[in-house]
Amino acid sequence: MRTSITKKIDNLEELKTKLLAWSQQFREIVFLDSNNTHSPYSSFENILAVEAFTAIQTDYFNAFEDLDVYQKTTKDWLFGYLSYDLKNDTEKLFSENKDGLKFPDLFFFQPKKIFFIKENTLELHYLNMCEDEMEADYQEILDFKISDVPKKNAIDILQQIPQSEYLKKVHTMLEYIQKGIIYEANFCMEFFAEQATIHPLNTFQSLNKISKAPFTAFFKNNKDYAFSASPERYLKKIGDQIISQPIKGTAKRFQNQKEDELSKTNLANNPKERAENIMIVDLVRNDLSKTAQKDTVKVEELCGIYSFEQVHQMISTITSKLKPEYSPVQVLKSTFPMGSMTGAPKISAMKCIEEIEESKRGLYSGAIGYFTPENDFDFNVVIRSILYKESEKYVSFMVGSAITSKSEPQKEYEECLLKARAMRLVLNANELL
Repeated sequence: MRTSITKKIDNLEELKTKLLAWSQQFREIVFLDSNNTHSPYSSFENILAVEAFTAIQTDYFNAFEDLDVYQKTTKDWLFGYLSYDLKNDTEKLFSENKDGLKFPDLFFFQPKKIFFIKENTLELHYLNMCEDEMEADYQEILDFKISDVPKKNAIDILQQIPQSEYLKKVHTMLEYIQKGIIYEANFCMEFFAEQATIHPLNTFQSLNKISKAPFTAFFKNNKDYAFSASPERYLKKIGDQIISQPIKGTAKRFQNQKEDELSKTNLANNPKERAENIMIVDLVRNDLSKTAQKDTVKVEELCGIYSFEQVHQMISTITSKLKPEYSPVQVLKSTFPMGSMTGAPKISAMKCIEEIEESKRGLYSGAIGYFTPENDFDFNVVIRSILYKESEKYVSFMVGSAITSKSEPQKEYEECLLKARAMRLVLNANELL
């Protein structure tokens, strides 16, 4: 059981900064920031969850079944992630590529302390065992002094797949498409740094400042960190309604307004980008139909164009009504991994991805989010994200693009560099793209 109190907020941005800085003392942290992008499906502007009372951490084997039991047993708020490699639990697949991060495949925790920000109020929800700490914690947050962090040296970012090799791999993907093995596949590559030390909070804040994405997340599990500036929702459950909002289609932003509007218009009318998006919409419709009531899977918006700080994106929204016999975790398992990060047909695409990519995806293209006590949930897609293994001094980020029959290898490479730019800027890489 939880005890809650509500406080009025005078300065939202200042409180957010202090709240996140104060939270760094805890072993487990999830901070979610919508950056005031008020979508019709938003529940909160910010959520902070800290300090595990209970937790589950496991590899992919029987992971969804274990999570299902954990979620049903706790009947409380749970925060954490699903890594891409849980695909090995949903299908007969494997992951044998290089893994410099070595994060667990799944991690969730039941927090002792949760903070919700909505409009001009802060709600504190504490487990009853620590309710006597609420007022003291709140005052400590208000009084928290933000200390300056010394600047770090520039990080040498290495590219796992050189340009020449990347172009060859795209040609291989195109051969698979021509043979009818796949129609589309999301091909990703890793950028990484070894023996690198970064400041987690500063790195996240810098990434969030230049991205201002609607599904931003700061994640910490002891020495494992994720800083995600994701523009994409994977899946949300509200009662019996399921919402998926896949992204496929990216265009550059320009400072000049006319150029920027032209880029946006060109994206909306680009037949390749639309074809990519529509293929994934069909895949998502199929995934949702596995747990949906009859005739309830609907495309609410097809190929909508949305602008973010770094790029324009093409986003579709698909909804369904859930059959009552399915648990929240079963819904996630039936749709995981998300179609926007795999391809079509889904299993064939995942096999091709594993063969052609050189890095294990891990948390990248997985999902960070939460379950509620009412059996609802909300998860992002872990893209535009920096992952950091502090104990190994290993920093990683991955980017990718959808390969279709209309793909031009050089343009796909340039799209990857465009997506990588924000992460390189944040890490103060020696050679900016």
